[in-house]
Amino acid sequence: MHNYSVPWKVLVAAMIAASAVVAAQQPAQQPPPPQQKPQSEIGLILTGEAGAQTRLAVPDLLSLSSDRETTEAARTISEVLWDDLNYEREFYMIPRDTYKSIPPAPTIDAVPYERWRELGADGVVIGTVQKVATGIKVELRLYNVRARQSLFGREYTGSAANPRLYAHTMSDELHESQRSLRGVARTKLTFSSDRNREAVVGTVEKRDVKEVYVAGYDGANPRRITINRSLNITPNWSPDGRSIAYTSYRTGVPDIMISNIYAGTMETPTKNIGQNWLPVFSPDGKKIAFTSNRDGNPELYVMNGDGSDVRRLTNNPEIDTSPTFSPAGTQIAFTSGRSGTPQVYVIGIDGAGLRRISQESYADRATWSPAPFNEIAFTARTGPGFDIKIQSIATGETRQITFGEGTNESPAWSPNGRHLSFMSTRAGRSQIFTVDRDGRNLRQITREGNNQTPNWSQ
Repeated sequence: MHNYSVPWKVLVAAMIAASAVVAAQQPAQQPPPPQQKPQSEIGLILTGEAGAQTRLAVPDLLSLSSDRETTEAARTISEVLWDDLNYEREFYMIPRDTYKSIPPAPTIDAVPYERWRELGADGVVIGTVQKVATGIKVELRLYNVRARQSLFGREYTGSAANPRLYAHTMSDELHESQRSLRGVARTKLTFSSDRNREAVVGTVEKRDVKEVYVAGYDGANPRRITINRSLNITPNWSPDGRSIAYTSYRTGVPDIMISNIYAGTMETPTKNIGQNWLPVFSPDGKKIAFTSNRDGNPELYVMNGDGSDVRRLTNNPEIDTSPTFSPAGTQIAFTSGRSGTPQVYVIGIDGAGLRRISQESYADRATWSPAPFNEIAFTARTGPGFDIKIQSIATGETRQITFGEGTNESPAWSPNGRHLSFMSTRAGRSQIFTVDRDGRNLRQITREGNNQTPNWSQ
């Protein structure tokens, strides 16, 4: 049996030793989005001078109420909005400490344009926060400093419990308005973690449980989804962001579970037939591809979301595993040992058109990028450890984006195809990082416990 990357090691070890109890599911409330009131817009686009990158500032929002909750919300929104806008690299974000001396505008439309021009800003986001009966009201406007005019504005009202959501919403809407870009500020990551340091129940061997967690794209507000004191690994989001499919050992052997995280319900679509792992939703959410040994050897299968119409895709004595759908849902990339070492292959959803695409000493855990990019990222052995590589399907060209700092595995694309999340040991333990598709903008997302196999919501 081939030793396919860390997820495969976990699966094999757990087959030997794991046992579990009946799972319990933790219901979750979907946070209500802020109520939005569009402001007047004239459709102008903010640009830099002489073709230079647009220079943007986000000063502290002005709190129109003196209570602590509103003041803290104003501070948080301005800081998070700066980070969100900086993440996509569409603007040159002027460091916040360089304009601390500029006094806040007394009202949202009293902008000190001269001071911002002295700083070299092309645009500035001015905002206010005030307490209202329903929570807080947040007003934000983007101003063109050179033209001295408002280009874009939004007003939101809602709870003060999660001020970060106002910043995330504004960032995504501003990117859409100004750059026709789908931002990722409101997206989430799911991953497996042992951070609670609880022992797996019912086993002789002492080992920590792995539970499924969800956090913001930036790692904020992590929340535990599973609570069954077992191994719960390789989570995968449904396209609508309301469900997570994952591999669970709650019955002692690997099987596929689906947690409907806002409804607080759980499903077992594979119905305990054989051992099943590494589920992944199709782009339309109607099908799930997975690996199963139900016919004796680990092969690829596809089924409907409710477990009906199970179809076997591969038939080879070696292991076929780690599926990922193409953006159109017509093809699946996967890992197979049929060439003697694990490599990435592509096959049609009908089982036709099998072809090998990787030419590495060892390649595993492919992930297919969303449109408009047509790329597959995967884990490749580059020495004693692993690194992340990306292959263009159109040209066959492969580029490497991590370079031997620890071991780097299990890449997963952001919904706009501009970023990847992955696991790395560069910080010591296994942690989740994100990086842009060009290898820049590396950020550490998790810091507590060991965290693995991230997946990005749509």
